[in-house]
Amino acid sequence: MSALAGILIFLGLSIAFGLLLGYAAVRFKVEGDPLAELIDKKLPQTQCAQCGYPGCKPYAQALAKGEAEVNLCIPGGEPTMLEIAELLQVEPKPMEAKATKPKAPMVALINEDLCIGCVLCIKACPVDAIVGATKMMHTVIKKECTGCELCIPVCPVDCIDMVFEQPTPQTWKWPDPKLTLESV
Repeated sequence: MSALAGILIFLGLSIAFGLLLGYAAVRFKVEGDPLAELIDKKLPQTQCAQCGYPGCKPYAQALAKGEAEVNLCIPGGEPTMLEIAELLQVEPKPMEAKATKPKAPMVALINEDLCIGCVLCIKACPVDAIVGATKMMHTVIKKECTGCELCIPVCPVDCIDMVFEQPTPQTWKWPDPKLTLESV
């Protein structure tokens, strides 16, 4: 009888552990592509959709699969394109569109006196940085705004402006030094 009890206990434990491992495999499955995650970290995270993808992560996933060109990120410009090309071990390409010079961080500012509460800017914001309700005033959460400017063209009353974000002691950085022939 003790041999039969041992077999039943062993059988019960193996079923329990099998079920536990099956649950863990489904519950804790690793999603995503590690290469896409690395590329996504190099992108500027403005979620501006200027590359033709709805945000930085979908563009990174397309790059990792080889479905997109490395030269589409306008806000990242040539430095980002070179980093991604090196990571993917592909030949760098000239930028698809003219990248602007890196500029100081900007955030959207809504003139709350003019806002009619149409919610078009809320729908256009890829990072949910604009809050408000229908037919009520809207405002921007400055900490969340990436400065992508997607809210400006959809505003029917032109009450959104982009303003330079004022640096704080925590965000201020030394400007990059300019190398000249005289300094070499």
